[in-house]
Amino acid sequence: MTDDDTHRPPGVFPLTGPIQRLLQRVRAFDRRRPLVRDGLLTTFWVLFAVLDVSSGGWRTVAVDRDVPAALVLAMSVAFSAPLLWRRSHPLAVLLFMAPFSLVNVWTGAVIQAAFLQEIVVFNIAVKQPVRTLARSGALVLAPLVVGSVRFPADWDRIVVPHLYALAFAALAGILVRTRKEYTEALVDRADRLERERDQQARLAAAAERTRIAREMHDIVGHHLSVITGLADGGAYAAAKNPERAAQALDAIGTTSRQALDELRRLLGVLRDQPDPADRAPQPTLDDIDALLQGVRGAGLPVRLHRHGTPPAAPLTPGRQLTVYRVVQEALTNTLKHAGTHHPLAADVSLTYRPTELEVLITDNGTPRPTAGAPDGTGQGITGMRERASLYDGTLEAGRPPTATGWQVRLRLPLEDSPS
Repeated sequence: MTDDDTHRPPGVFPLTGPIQRLLQRVRAFDRRRPLVRDGLLTTFWVLFAVLDVSSGGWRTVAVDRDVPAALVLAMSVAFSAPLLWRRSHPLAVLLFMAPFSLVNVWTGAVIQAAFLQEIVVFNIAVKQPVRTLARSGALVLAPLVVGSVRFPADWDRIVVPHLYALAFAALAGILVRTRKEYTEALVDRADRLERERDQQARLAAAAERTRIAREMHDIVGHHLSVITGLADGGAYAAAKNPERAAQALDAIGTTSRQALDELRRLLGVLRDQPDPADRAPQPTLDDIDALLQGVRGAGLPVRLHRHGTPPAAPLTPGRQLTVYRVVQEALTNTLKHAGTHHPLAADVSLTYRPTELEVLITDNGTPRPTAGAPDGTGQGITGMRERASLYDGTLEAGRPPTATGWQVRLRLPLEDSPS
């Protein structure tokens, strides 16, 4: 209920709503059956013209009252009957009326039905160009000028009323046309805004799906690789060292629970009202040691090297998450694709420079290209590059130029660029 509803007296309702709905129904019916409206209007004016002739009312304004009644009737019908086509062929209707308008003023009958030309002018002003409106005005005024020359003493009775009626019809048509174009522009703008809103919503949904897919790829791929390494090691140790096999099973359980926790946190964003208490913080640079410890438990020896001095202000959470995910994905690829080289090992180097952080992950394995993703063009590499590009960083992946194995190099600016 609006404020107007609360202050309205009981039993009193505004008329604007019902009137607008009624007008909309009338317009819709007119668009479906235009001949009905045109036929009713034409019939009305034909009857009016005939009654004007039969009652002799035309003589009250005539300059010459002795004009034959048959001629007056013919002119009255000629001015009223063509209104049936005023909307479909308005200029042709005016051209048809022009000779009768000339006869009307030349004989001095000056019948009232001649004013029906202004209805046609109104329709021209609503739909036709301004040039056509000017031509129609000239077509209406030309016979009047001839009549004023023939009856100079009565020029004010012949020309002035039609001049006022012509100006009123033209201005009314222009006003209706302007209002109609303004309404159409508003509707078109609303439609465009609605389409843009829907498009932005689809783009946002696509971006969110891409982010979730990238996170799930990193989380699931890494943990499954660790679990696979632990399972292989546990199966090998089961026959010779049951204690080591039990440790591998414990590590598998811990890694599985971590994967489930991260998946629950990630999929929680798909709920309408996620519970903030169940959302763990995103990994940071401080969590890299725990990440490497898990990778070592899966059977891949990893060394961590830090060079340079970290900046006084810590990196933004997004940058720290990017570094963590790149290290995680690179080591996961080593576990999955490094081949059977022994002893397999990897190194992670964090180098702080004045304006950037460089992360280098290398291993000494023999890469095994996967189907559809040779030379570092797989989905994981693409995801890492996308993460780096979010912060104006770059990522390179491939074989080292002077050694065997594989390397991933991430360069990440410490601050946002001025752009």
